[in-house]
Amino acid sequence: MTTKVAIVYHSGYGHTAVLADKVAEGVRDAGQTPVLLQIESAAQDFKPFLDAITEADAVVFGAPTYMGDVSGVFKVFADATSAAFFTGAWKDKLAAGFTNSHSFSGDKGHALASLTILAAQHGMNWINLGVAPPAVTAAERGPETVNRVGSFVGVAAQSDNASPEITPPAGDRETARLLGVRVAEAAVRWTRGAQPALSDAA
Repeated sequence: MTTKVAIVYHSGYGHTAVLADKVAEGVRDAGQTPVLLQIESAAQDFKPFLDAITEADAVVFGAPTYMGDVSGVFKVFADATSAAFFTGAWKDKLAAGFTNSHSFSGDKGHALASLTILAAQHGMNWINLGVAPPAVTAAERGPETVNRVGSFVGVAAQSDNASPEITPPAGDRETARLLGVRVAEAAVRWTRGAQPALSDAA
């Protein structure tokens, strides 16, 4: 039985969706099962999303950074997770996150902090990016550079005002894929450790 990683995200213009797909690719590359959950509207029924996350072994939250924080649509979803909060349904699950904005800063760190706080309020355990910043000067950090923004907490991608077919660039996409691999591998170890030992099950 494979480990399930839920990837719940909102994407305003398609760029954050590109990252979600790459996270899912990374989960599959690690031999596990991604469950993509795209938030379409603040008015939608979130119960199927909450149930899917409850059934998953880990969750990766994703949202664009608008005005220095996660998008309003994602925040509505975050507020709706109180239904899981009051029952402790997500306690001790693994969580991670990614965000995207037009500028290199855009206060993406604040958006990632919002995602970590959401996970912390549910009693979840946060998985950081685990990819060192590039060991080159800022001027040398081209579009192929992995973790070119130099984030530690999660994926911080940058997209131009262009089609999601060409932006975010390859380096940011690869960074998102690596996060998917990391979360999937961590979830396998986490769930294996939670299983009773053979001597306990005898």
